[in-house]
Order: sequence, then C-alpha cells, then structure tokens
Amino acid sequence: MKVLATAAVAFVALGSMTACGDDSKSGTSDNGSAPAGKKNVRVGLAFDIGGRGDKSFNDSAAAGLDKVKSDLNIEVKDLAAVAGESENDKYSRLKLLCDSGYNPVIAVGFVYDGADAANGPLAKAAKDCPNTKFAIVDGATKADNVADLTFAEEQGSYLVGVAAALKSTKGTVGFIGGCQVDLIKKFEAGFTAGAKSVKADIKVLSNYLSTPAEACKGFNDPAGGKTAASGMYDQGADIVYAAAGGSGTGVFEAAKAKNALAIGVDSDQYNTVTDASLKPVIMTSMLKRVDNAVFNFVKDYAAGNFKGGATVFDLKADGVGYATSGGKVDDIKDKLDAAKADIVSGKVTVPTK
Repeated sequence: MKVLATAAVAFVALGSMTACGDDSKSGTSDNGSAPAGKKNVRVGLAFDIGGRGDKSFNDSAAAGLDKVKSDLNIEVKDLAAVAGESENDKYSRLKLLCDSGYNPVIAVGFVYDGADAANGPLAKAAKDCPNTKFAIVDGATKADNVADLTFAEEQGSYLVGVAAALKSTKGTVGFIGGCQVDLIKKFEAGFTAGAKSVKADIKVLSNYLSTPAEACKGFNDPAGGKTAASGMYDQGADIVYAAAGGSGTGVFEAAKAKNALAIGVDSDQYNTVTDASLKPVIMTSMLKRVDNAVFNFVKDYAAGNFKGGATVFDLKADGVGYATSGGKVDDIKDKLDAAKADIVSGKVTVPTK
C-alpha cells in the first residue's frame, strides 16, 4: 500500500501525532460530542477514486474543504484513493487520519461504505475511533459518530433531463453512468423522467461504464466514456448526460467530434473542464453541491453541533440544481425553474428507480 506509506511520512512531517481516542488533543469533549474550540479542529478528508483534478465529484468536495481552510481558518488534510485498491486500503486511510488527530474525518463517496455498509471501511473506522466524528458523502453507514451526507440526485437530474428534451432536435438522448449501482441509477431515473415529462416518446439510451465487481473503475475512464458516448451519438442521440466523474471528459471529447452536446455532473463542468475547446459542447451540468455539504458539516462541527444520521440535500435546500454557464439554457430557464418549483412544492415527485 504505497499510497498509505507515503501519506504516513507526510503526517510525521506535520508534527506530533494524536491518537483518535485522546480527546485532549483532538478537540473534542470527554464524550466526543463537541470541539473544545475552532482552533483545535483539524479536518481530514479521504477522496474517492479520481481525487483532486477529476473536474467533477471529488473537485466539488475539494472546493468545500478549501473553503473550510480559507473561511474558517481550520487546518485540513486530504488523502487520495488509488484505482483498484481494497476495502482494507480505504479503512487504513480513514484510520490513519483518525490516529493522526484529525477530527472530524470526511469520507468522499459510497465506496467507503464498502460492499456491506454495516461492516465496511467507514463502519470499522468509526468503531475503532469512537471519539472521532465522521461524515460520508453519498453513504449509508449507520453509527452514532457518523453523519451521512446524501443528495436528491434524481431531482437535479430531472431538471437537466427537461433541458435535454427541450434542446434535442433528434428525439434521442443518452445517459452514461460511471458504475452500475443504485446511487447512479437515481441519476438515470431522474434524467429519464425529466426528459419524458417534456416529450413522452423521447428515446433515452443508457450505458454504464463499470460494475462494483470492477471496483467502479468507470468513474475514472475518459477513454471508456468517449467510446460509450460516440456509440450513442452514432445511434442518433444529440445530447448525452454523463454521471461518470472523471470519465465525463471523454464524453465531452466525443460530443466535440460528433458536433453534438453533452451535460456535465456534480460541478459546473463548463468552468472546470481543462480543455477550453470542450466548453462549447457542455450545454449545462447537474450541480451536486458537495462543496456546501462538506463546508456546512465542518462549520457545524466546529460550533459544537454534530448531527449523526442522514441529512438530505435536495432542490429545496439548494443541494442540487443546474448550471447556466455558457448561456445554452438561458432561453429555457423559465421552463427549468417552473419544473424546479413543481418539485419543491410537491406537485411532482421524481422517481429514484
């Protein structure tokens, strides 16, 4: 586990180590319920596959962590994941942050739940570090010292589905998921429902780049994303929505090559994509405000307000939404906002399957 060995060296350079059970140094009270003061809070964050630089999911989490450092003046540390790593590697990363005195510790992505959330990497770390508070983005670990930060991805996806149907001239659109898991199927369900709310007979093509058995490698496979998207454009799609993390870059490249359009995910990918020549093909992005969830979780913790269990960030809470950068949806913004209002009011319930 080269990555963990390297990280361990980096931690030594930071100074004295703090055991996760030593409340006098971790900034928690005797029962670990609240920090002794903001100056004693040290935030550790473990990324999902792709890490910083994926221009999508992980970068949104990174933006939240960076805001914690700049706005709250709190010490932070993040560690990257490695493609193909084991669940024990993920556990070791969380435990390393805990043992090094970071509290709270944030796990980014459902991969930290593992195949069995009750006994997965985060569940084990939470048990072994009872005085450390954890949060997991997109997770479902049930423990008193864990906060599950979840999102109504289907609602944001519904809005970009409406946008796709309104903008499609061919009557066919596509969806590409990074991994065939229930979480990503929520994106597909919402996108399909949104598109069909505009055009009941619209055709929605679907393709998943990987499975859990393949360690969900499809979240960091631009080449695979490009191939899948090219196939959809060849089948008549003129807009493809990619809920596939770093693989989205490949989808944008395919859209450019086919003179078509694409929809990004999580971050406003019009603004985060590295290759400026790809911006014209990015019609919009489904925004998933992981940055806000990370920042608000730490801010609350630093104020002594830790809340375990699930918190859902939906349209009403501005936890999800759509991007307007590039101006390609300006002419339909009124329709998108009307669809949003229908969801927020309860008039429309977006399916998750």
